[in-house]
Amino acid sequence: MKILLAGGAGYIGSHTALQLMAAGHEVVIADNFDNSCEEAVKRVNELAGKEAVLYEADVREKEALRRIFREHSIDCVIHFAGLKAVGESVKEPIRYYRNNIDTTLSLLETMAEAGVKNIIFSSSATVYGEENPVPLRETMRRGSCTNPYGWTKYMMEQILQDASAADPELSVVLLRYFNPIGAHPSGRIGEDPQGIPNNLMPYISQVAVGRRDHLTIYGDDYPTPDGTCRRDYIHVMDLADGHVKAVEYAVKHKGTEIFNLGTGTPYSVLEVVHAFEESTGVKVPFEIGPRRAGDLAECYANADKALEILGWKTTRNLEDMCRDTWNWQKQNPMGYRPDKKQ
Repeated sequence: MKILLAGGAGYIGSHTALQLMAAGHEVVIADNFDNSCEEAVKRVNELAGKEAVLYEADVREKEALRRIFREHSIDCVIHFAGLKAVGESVKEPIRYYRNNIDTTLSLLETMAEAGVKNIIFSSSATVYGEENPVPLRETMRRGSCTNPYGWTKYMMEQILQDASAADPELSVVLLRYFNPIGAHPSGRIGEDPQGIPNNLMPYISQVAVGRRDHLTIYGDDYPTPDGTCRRDYIHVMDLADGHVKAVEYAVKHKGTEIFNLGTGTPYSVLEVVHAFEESTGVKVPFEIGPRRAGDLAECYANADKALEILGWKTTRNLEDMCRDTWNWQKQNPMGYRPDKKQ
């Protein structure tokens, strides 16, 4: 099949592109390089031994999308496009709502024009909000999101569900990610956040490689075994494999289906730090800071539905995640742009 990856040059998109090509699919990528760069796609092509078609295009722009649909017979769309920094979304909510919702509306409108009926959406566990007990299940109530980024994911899910209810031929698969970390085992592609990392693992690896002085752990007084927050960390390669399974499912399915993609096993911040040190031999200096507003004590998945329906489950453990992250970071201390500033 030929798959369009909207926002496919980013962290999760690039790993998914590689796994889709390994599974025999053709890949077309549309990306404006706002949170990504062309170098990632070049490296994906090197690893795959074949070429993904790349368009430098803003997914909000319908004319750019129309061109892609004219030039390619697309079987399925995977929607990765969007802004994703939680803290930034609090500071710039209007930008986040405009950008993220517009990408979804433009994709759905141009898909309808082109007769493309299959879409997989890159959603997030943030849509569950803070009121549901763990482990989180797909049937639980959504909402009570703690930041504008989470609300955009909630709204985009609703838009896609309403679209599939109105069009009986439309297949929508919502993939709710937990905490993707890790990198391709070759170290050629990985996570390259712009500026100061918002997430734990890239911050740890940047401390380890000398780009940051130390890690700040926000709070050690949570009701968890060691007092630090616990999260469900999933290897990005397992996550990419989940997208391959979702594509194969989407083309046989109508309506909306939702899947959690996580391991179901939570690890605390301190457990991740110690696992990184043990698997790499590199010390990570840290200090304890105050809690951050909006952080939950625990967040992890029940992923039984993905196993039952998609035949998908994770195969990589926390040691693999730490080792592959470090392999990427030490080979690429400044990410894809060796001359960029901190």
